[in-house]
Amino acid sequence: MKEILIVSHAMEIGGAERALLGLLNSIDYTQYHVDLFLCRNEGELFNQIPKDVHLLPTNQAQYLAVPMITLLKQFKIKMLYGRLKAKILAKKRVKQLKLKAENQVELTYSHLYTYAYIDNIQSHKEYDLAISFLTPHYICRNKVKAKKYMAWIHTDYSMIDIDIQEEFKMWSCYDYIVSISDNCTQSFVKKFPSLKDKIIRIDNIMTQDMILSQADVFDVKEEMKFDGLQLLSIGRFSYAKNFDNIPEICQRIMNLGISIRWYIIGYGNDEELIRNKIKELNMQEHVFILGKKDNSYPYIKACDIYVQPSRYEGKAVTVREAQILCKPVIITDYPTSSSQLNDSYDGIIVPMDNEGCAQGIVDFINDKELQEKLMSHLRNHDYSNQNEVEKIYKLMEE
Repeated sequence: MKEILIVSHAMEIGGAERALLGLLNSIDYTQYHVDLFLCRNEGELFNQIPKDVHLLPTNQAQYLAVPMITLLKQFKIKMLYGRLKAKILAKKRVKQLKLKAENQVELTYSHLYTYAYIDNIQSHKEYDLAISFLTPHYICRNKVKAKKYMAWIHTDYSMIDIDIQEEFKMWSCYDYIVSISDNCTQSFVKKFPSLKDKIIRIDNIMTQDMILSQADVFDVKEEMKFDGLQLLSIGRFSYAKNFDNIPEICQRIMNLGISIRWYIIGYGNDEELIRNKIKELNMQEHVFILGKKDNSYPYIKACDIYVQPSRYEGKAVTVREAQILCKPVIITDYPTSSSQLNDSYDGIIVPMDNEGCAQGIVDFINDKELQEKLMSHLRNHDYSNQNEVEKIYKLMEE
């Protein structure tokens, strides 16, 4: 039996975490033994980890995400030193490289300067394959013994500022680099051209039976109670998801004569910003924040249209989930949008700017023929792709 180790952060609500569940639910456990190491054994999706997965105890990695004052109170001096060093050097490096405030340097450095203080994972064991599912990828490569190492790309590298020199060292240590779309590959290769030959394409794995069954677990009619059109968006409340522009887009749709309610599921640092925009534009009766949801599928099932208004994406898992649940999908024209869906075939791509986005949504709402065309395709198309896991099996045989 082949031995696989997967390393990730936690099981909080997010697209990458749902993609990890898709992968875990697709593995043949009669042929492969899987250990899962999470920096923190917690999160809303934690209880959805398949029973066949062997969950490892966490170690000092759990202190990567706690406030530094907690490290001081618990006398975790080495980890505190590494975190402080990372913060100082990251700030200096961002200034030196003249990067945007929205960057990935501090996160990368926090792992770079602390992994030395983390114990080895299953030091007595050599795995056939070790997978690092979320960046930064230092722990898996430096604290695990394996015959082969694999790291995952989940984002569009053309849209984030990084320390290219340092990240190159991190990525180049891996035998394989997994990209979830061709657009993600292209943006990654522009920053790391010499790593092109390491990249393999493995799409986010969706298990259709699981999604369909969980969509019927409970009814959401009391939370989504409206006679008109109901739009839904799901994701972290962050710059990338662009939820701060939903209130204005909604207002523009209303001004064009369409009555809607737009629900938002998620959490994050931008929640106050979104709430302020809702109040500022008097959209309290039309834009509703539903917060965190362990199971978002009943909400997708209840909506009329799923909208992903992102500024950038790797490949939005929620879009595929909505398609599996036969919901019309509208996404903005972010750089990787063409790899997410086929415009006017299994979804709609609308302009990124608020005016164009609103007009595109209204045009779609008014085009009943196009709606029926999309729905017909969705009803007759199987979006599950569990055979993607075969690519991982094959790599272990090479």
